Amino acid sequence: MPLSYETLPGDVDHLVADDHAMVERQFQHLEAGRGDRRVLANQVAFELSLHADAEERVLYPALAQAVGPEQARHTRDEHQAMKELLVTIGAADPGEPEFEKALARLVAFVRAHVAEEETVLLPRLRKHAGPAAMAELGRRFLAAKRSAPTYPHPNAPSSALGHRIADPLAAVADRVRDLASGRVKTLATDPSGTLDPQAQRLLDAFSALGPQPVEILEPAQARKQPTPVDAVRRILEEDGRSTAPEPVGDVRDITIPGPGGELPVRIYHPTGSYVEPLPVVLWVHGGGWVLHDVDTYDASCRGLVNKTGAIVVSPEYRRAPEAVFPAAHDDVLAAYRWILQHAAEFGGDPERVAVGGESVGGTMAAATSWELARTGGRTPVAQVLVYPLTTGEQFGESMADAADARPLTRPLLSWMAMHAFDGVPGAVRDPRVDLLSIPADELAGLPPTLVIIDERDVLRSQGEEFARHLDAAGVPTRLSSYDGVMHEFFGASAVLDKADRAQHEAATHLRRAFGTLSPLAVR
Repeated sequence: MPLSYETLPGDVDHLVADDHAMVERQFQHLEAGRGDRRVLANQVAFELSLHADAEERVLYPALAQAVGPEQARHTRDEHQAMKELLVTIGAADPGEPEFEKALARLVAFVRAHVAEEETVLLPRLRKHAGPAAMAELGRRFLAAKRSAPTYPHPNAPSSALGHRIADPLAAVADRVRDLASGRVKTLATDPSGTLDPQAQRLLDAFSALGPQPVEILEPAQARKQPTPVDAVRRILEEDGRSTAPEPVGDVRDITIPGPGGELPVRIYHPTGSYVEPLPVVLWVHGGGWVLHDVDTYDASCRGLVNKTGAIVVSPEYRRAPEAVFPAAHDDVLAAYRWILQHAAEFGGDPERVAVGGESVGGTMAAATSWELARTGGRTPVAQVLVYPLTTGEQFGESMADAADARPLTRPLLSWMAMHAFDGVPGAVRDPRVDLLSIPADELAGLPPTLVIIDERDVLRSQGEEFARHLDAAGVPTRLSSYDGVMHEFFGASAVLDKADRAQHEAATHLRRAFGTLSPLAVR
């Protein structure tokens, strides 16, 4: 569960609680006996090793000042016992008495430790240090995790000085061990046993590419990591299928005037000689305002072009931390207004423009509709929101039951918000982010909406709740949920049947709004 008091995404207590939630969900899978328990145990050991190292280097020295050195020593002693149990678990196989006994002790031990930290120690630290210090400790906490050993070392020194001396060599040795054992290729998959076979294969392929945990990297490093798009390509190669992009009629990259200067946009035209003017879809890519670009979401746009017969425009909005909130939102709104003014120049119909997007792209699509409605602008004829973020709060049961879901874990979600809202603490309450705060009379002006969510997604509950808000405001709304798949599934139609089905569902919603549900009119 989220902490009982208010924090910001980059605060150290927020980050620590995110780690706790992720490991707790992994414990629940292990206790239930589902999924690949060896991989689950390896992931727990990896997560707790990074977490414990960062706490001992950064958090516990600060705690010693807030609650006294004796309490800080007690927490270090608890970490020592935890590391010894992790070593036992790593040396035994699931099902063996040594494994099961050590796991049961570890789960009980960590739960008690977490309860003390979250209800006693972290609140006292915040009261002692203040909000600004919690943010600085958060930055140092993530930096410590970047250089931490990836296996438990119960005999290593646990003081901050001891870590500075011992960690560099231990971390190098651990990374060599990871590569030699192959463990590194399983750390980013979802071993919970809750995904369907196609989705599981996709995440296994993604993990085999060896991505580092994005939630502890600097943005420049994070943008160089493999993505699910690379995993799709690997599966196609394994199956002897073409990795070429889905063919469309035409793709053009242009620039338009934007709030921050020239704004790149990509325009997709459908195949064939369709009767113009064609409807237009402004499709906004995801990436938490920090990662990814129009290339990453190219497959989604191509699929929608072919399934709708519409023109798709995808803006390359500014990303954080180089341009923090609300830069990306301003760019998306500017792109929509440009379409209205210039649609005829590329064969589009300004009277039939829809918006949509994936993840925070869905957030910005809905925010664009809201801004236009409240200012008297021409609103889209429809919107499609695919697993959208609809509040900056850690909302709903999916924050717990999907805290460990890949590729978007709860710690990664906080990392994105930390960078996107850096220096703009009020952003989490801005209606363009906190869509759930928009009153019903303002939501009433939004267009017919399709909200697509998925089972293994930390944002699932937010999407459900926003659909309920829209429906209560009188907006024609359809909520569609896809079981057995994960965040980022929508663009993987080349290897996921459910992605293809979701794209067809989105296209049907759009074509209904465009008045083109009959067979596509071709000259």
